[in-house]
Amino acid sequence: MTSPEPHPTAAEYWQNRYLENVRSWSGKVNTALEREVGGVTPGTALDLGSGEGGDALWLARNGWRVTAVDIAPAALAIGAAAQQLGDAITWVAADLSEWNPPIEYDLVTACFLHSTVDLPRERILRRAAEAVAPGGMLLVVGHSGVPHWVDSPADCHHGAGHLPTPEEVLASLFDDNPRLSLADWAVVTKELVERQATGPDGTIGPIVDCVLALRRVVTAE
Repeated sequence: MTSPEPHPTAAEYWQNRYLENVRSWSGKVNTALEREVGGVTPGTALDLGSGEGGDALWLARNGWRVTAVDIAPAALAIGAAAQQLGDAITWVAADLSEWNPPIEYDLVTACFLHSTVDLPRERILRRAAEAVAPGGMLLVVGHSGVPHWVDSPADCHHGAGHLPTPEEVLASLFDDNPRLSLADWAVVTKELVERQATGPDGTIGPIVDCVLALRRVVTAE
């Protein structure tokens, strides 16, 4: 009797995906990030699940010093090859389920941090919020509905019965969380935004983004 093929780890899955595709995404900045961060004074930024670096490259071009973290070295190599900004971006290959931000940042972004293999998304996002410096900004962008290029929520987020609303993302950050209090944050954006998007297969169609942007309040000593 032949033994079943072992399932790849998350690191193996994503590394193989990027190795099999010359480019999986457009290389352009995510629309929500450009809209929400375009007028923000640049500082230090942490880009979680950076993929091929479209957001990190845009941030660096706009004056940010970026740490871009992704589980797939092959994805980071694509972004690094496109970098023309000296040391403005630090590329870090790490599993976000285990990696801890070493410092606080003026901006922490997690755009489309979905996975077709197991991913502790809520735990990663709570850790992301903890890494925002006072006065800094947290931006979480995700799919609110099934993108037109996939068949079901499980095809873009492992085990998903549905994809969370902005209100559900907000609750997941602060409910029953002794380390963070919503009272210490100002909600900048909490909405669903429809746009036209090009999928990895080249098809164009409408898509709805779940956008949550928060600013950490600077408290007086």
